[in-house]
Amino acid sequence: MSARVFDCLRRLAMLVALSAAVAASAQAQQSGTAPLTKAQLEQLVAPIALHPDALLSQMLMASTYPIEVVQAARWTRENSGVSGQALQDAMQKQAWDPSVKALTAVPQTLQMMSDKLDWTQRLGDAFLAQQEDLLAAVQRLRQRAEASGHLKTTDRQTVSKVAPTAGGKTSVITIEPASPEYVYLPV
Repeated sequence: MSARVFDCLRRLAMLVALSAAVAASAQAQQSGTAPLTKAQLEQLVAPIALHPDALLSQMLMASTYPIEVVQAARWTRENSGVSGQALQDAMQKQAWDPSVKALTAVPQTLQMMSDKLDWTQRLGDAFLAQQEDLLAAVQRLRQRAEASGHLKTTDRQTVSKVAPTAGGKTSVITIEPASPEYVYLPV
């Protein structure tokens, strides 16, 4: 009798495992989790690849909270006169992710992310699923821009190369504002 119960439990466990595998496969197909190609990732990050690193990192994180991006963009439109310390104080009252709050200081960027919500959602999904590949795409675009003379240190930004780490193949290009008080957005 116990062998029969054991066999029944074993079959039930196999059925549950098979059902879970089928459900996971169906969910992956529905959510379109096939990894993006290098070309697709480059196309996705092309509009922001030459932004300063600090802004780029906030945009990447904020893109994982698209609803909050829309809420924050709406808030900044309705409160366009709020800036400086008053803006920082107002952000303390919001429950948004810190990256979204940080973008309220750059309202045109926040508005662009809200206006292009499909792009923002795809960027956030790619950042969560393929972070390393996405950041590599940014570096490839920066290297091309630098090689063609379109990315260089100016009075508005500082561009520098960091040597590859052990095991790394290429150097990393960083972009920082020349003045910490201003954020330069390439057009």
